[in-house]
Amino acid sequence: MKFVLFLILMSTSAIGADIQVLVWDERQPAQKQAYPDFLGNTLARHLDSLPGITALSTSLDAPDKGISTSRFDAVDVLIWWGHVRQAEITPEDCQPIIERIKAGRLGLISLHSAHWSTLFMELMNERTRLDTAKLFPATPDSPKMIYDYVAPPGRISPSQASMITPAFLAYKRHGMATTVRIDLPNCCFPAWRNDGKPSRMQTLAINHPICAELPTEWTIDATEMYAEPFHVPEPDLVLFKETFALGEWFRSGCLWQVGQGSVFYFRPGHETHPVFTQALPLKVVENAVRWMGTRDQAE
Repeated sequence: MKFVLFLILMSTSAIGADIQVLVWDERQPAQKQAYPDFLGNTLARHLDSLPGITALSTSLDAPDKGISTSRFDAVDVLIWWGHVRQAEITPEDCQPIIERIKAGRLGLISLHSAHWSTLFMELMNERTRLDTAKLFPATPDSPKMIYDYVAPPGRISPSQASMITPAFLAYKRHGMATTVRIDLPNCCFPAWRNDGKPSRMQTLAINHPICAELPTEWTIDATEMYAEPFHVPEPDLVLFKETFALGEWFRSGCLWQVGQGSVFYFRPGHETHPVFTQALPLKVVENAVRWMGTRDQAE
C-alpha cells in the first residue's frame, strides 16, 4: 500500500503527506555479518514503519545505479551508504542530485563511510566554492578574482601532520587580480581502527531537532573508530562529539547548508557492526529525516 502511495506522490505533493525517503545502499556482501537483508533495506524498513514516513531502498546495482532523475521527483530526504565501490558513482551522476539539494528540494543524510562517497565529496566541494566566494570577494582594490581549485589526488587518507583541507592561499596585488589557491577538502581523516569497541557519544546541540529525545551522553555498543581532524569545510553546526577507547575523538554529527538545502553527516557505523539496529542511532536518523522533510530548506 505504501509503495502505491509513493508512486502517486511521484507526480503530486499533498500537504500533510508522508515524508518520502530514499535509502541508497551499496549492498556489498560484508554487510550481511550485521544486516542479513543489507543495511539499506533494514534502515528503510524501520523508517517505513514509523508514522508520517514512507521509505524505500535502492542500490548501486539497480539499472540506473539507483539515482535516475525520475526517482527523486517526490523524494524529500536521501540517505546514503557506500564504502568499497564509491568510485562507481561519478561526479556527473551526482550533478542532478546536487542541484536538487542546492534548490532546497532534497536533504541528504550521509552515513559513516559515505564521507568518501562521490556525492558527499562533490557537495563538500560545492560548499567550499560557496565559502570561497564569501571569503575572497571582488573589491575595488581587487576587482578581478582568479580561483585556482586543487583537487586531492584521489581517495587517499591525509597524514596527521598535513595541512587541513579545505585550505586557502591568496595572493593580492593592489588594483590587480587576486589569485586564490583552494585545496579542496579531502573528506577523510588520518586514522581509523575497526576494532568493534564501544564509543561514547556526547550530544552537543541539545536544542536542535535532530537531537530531540536523545540523552546528553550515550554509548554505541560496537563501532569503527575515526580520528580527527576531519578534512571538510567548517560545519555550520556540530551536533555530536564521539570519543573512543584509546582517547581519539571525532565530530560525529555535522550539518552544512549548501545553497538552500541541508547536508547531515552521521559518523557511527561500519557495515559489520549492527549500529542501525540500535534505538539511539535510529532515533538520530529519524529525527534528521523529520527535520529535513518538514522544514523549509531555505531557512
